[in-house]
Amino acid sequence: MTAVDPPVPAVDPVPAVDPVPAVDPVPAVDPVTAVDPVTAVDPVTAAGPPVVVVTGAGQGLGRAFALDLARRGWQVAVADLDGDRAGKVAAEIAEAGGTARAFTCDVSDRAQVAGLAAAVPRQLGPVVGLVNNAAIFSTLRMGPFEDIEPETWDRVLRVNVTGAFLMCQAFIPPMRSAGYGKVVNISSATVHTGRPGYLHYVTSKAALIGFTRALAAEVGPDGIRANAVTPGSTATEIERATITPDQRQAMAAATALRRIQLPADLVGAVAFLLSHDSDFITGQTLNVDGGLAYH
Repeated sequence: MTAVDPPVPAVDPVPAVDPVPAVDPVPAVDPVTAVDPVTAVDPVTAAGPPVVVVTGAGQGLGRAFALDLARRGWQVAVADLDGDRAGKVAAEIAEAGGTARAFTCDVSDRAQVAGLAAAVPRQLGPVVGLVNNAAIFSTLRMGPFEDIEPETWDRVLRVNVTGAFLMCQAFIPPMRSAGYGKVVNISSATVHTGRPGYLHYVTSKAALIGFTRALAAEVGPDGIRANAVTPGSTATEIERATITPDQRQAMAAATALRRIQLPADLVGAVAFLLSHDSDFITGQTLNVDGGLAYH
């Protein structure tokens, strides 16, 4: 008998439905452009430029942070123990077209910090960002820990740690009421390397990291983020008798990038942690040292 091919069905028995759904069941929201409905206003594009307080802003890294943030559209409260230095930085910002006010403040003095917290909103508006940068460092002498006087130890911790604590106590309550705020604590990469000769300073900067983590956990439910930055050894205009040009070059040679760190290498990290781009980051430490310590 001649073989006969079985008849081909007129209709494919497989259901005529595209196995790929016509509509993706996941909400059609671009994850890159989506915004958190709770914090949908960028602090730099809000109705009115946002306000940031930078302590120790009269020189060095604080000055660099203040100038950079002003260029990015922030109104800057330039706070420094030396009012004249703060005034010069505020004038620099104004000459460049930015908005800034100078304030004299010893961050280790609770009454002065309270006065600052009252004055800044009156002159600039509600504070969205706080950069705790004020610290004792450039005037410290290197040496064995046995030679550190208790009074010097207490003063370093009072400014470098208690100062940040007092500033947060004063400025976070209004952020909590607003449901949003950013705190950036400037620590140090010496925490990662355990640099000898500065036990009081390194201890104070290590304390700031623990402070940042605990603070982040406590104020996170209120919409406030707290992070830390650990800068490497950075060349600024501040004279330091404890480091020579040769030592500076040797430190640069020990980094992965083989060059001296400058303030410009740090300002972007601080600006990022103050921006909405970092809204889901809190309690973290961002190390910026050119690849000296891998943290």
